[in-house]
Amino acid sequence: MAALASALPFSTSSILASQSDSIWLHDQIGAPRSKAISSGYRELDQQLPNGGWPPSVLTELLLDHPGVGELRLLASTLTHITQTGKTVVVLAPAHLAIATSLGECGIDMSKVTLIEADKPADKIWAVEQALKSASFGALLCWLPQARDDHLRRLHLAAAGTKGWTFLFRPLDAQAQASPAPLRMLCKPLAIGRLSVEIIKRRGPVHVEPIILPLEIPEILLKPLATRVLGKPVFSAPSYSVDRSALAATAARHRAKLLS
Repeated sequence: MAALASALPFSTSSILASQSDSIWLHDQIGAPRSKAISSGYRELDQQLPNGGWPPSVLTELLLDHPGVGELRLLASTLTHITQTGKTVVVLAPAHLAIATSLGECGIDMSKVTLIEADKPADKIWAVEQALKSASFGALLCWLPQARDDHLRRLHLAAAGTKGWTFLFRPLDAQAQASPAPLRMLCKPLAIGRLSVEIIKRRGPVHVEPIILPLEIPEILLKPLATRVLGKPVFSAPSYSVDRSALAATAARHRAKLLS
């Protein structure tokens, strides 16, 4: 490589030198220049690109069913993101109690925004608007049904941010092609454990599932009636998909950051 670089014009060799460490090789996990955030689990970090969840990409978590532990899996990461002042957007959770458990995981709920949407097209539009916010830190999106064009739009939208985008889909979606660079199967085992299998990543194929011990949020151990009669199940800002209102909210986030 040194001999080749010396034979090239200065401008070309300079470009090669400046970009050589950003070239991804098939036996490397991720790209060296991307700044990952730790998952909080050493065993998982060792198998994730650059030692953690990669930013600016679409990450798919394929679930046995909603509520298997996907938020507990991400709790450490989301806590760190909110501590830096960034917003976590929760879009169309399968059950409201799932979003409620964020607070029980230690996440600052004042930095969490809930967006409710029913139609897939509205969900995709809401995602694109949320990612435009200057305060955006992470997106959690439940999308049981997604067309190929929906996935491509999500992939492109995620690439335009510096934050983290997590898409939750059912296990049977693993048979569907996806542009997401990172895809994982999440299956519950005994209480407090989750099997995580990486089925797609930038790097060598990962074969063995990773078994992670997950803490169970207190709210998930309480009877539903107790939760309903007690404090409100969700205290974060909540929005139904009103396209003009959501766009205005994103604009306010941008203006606040720039002021």
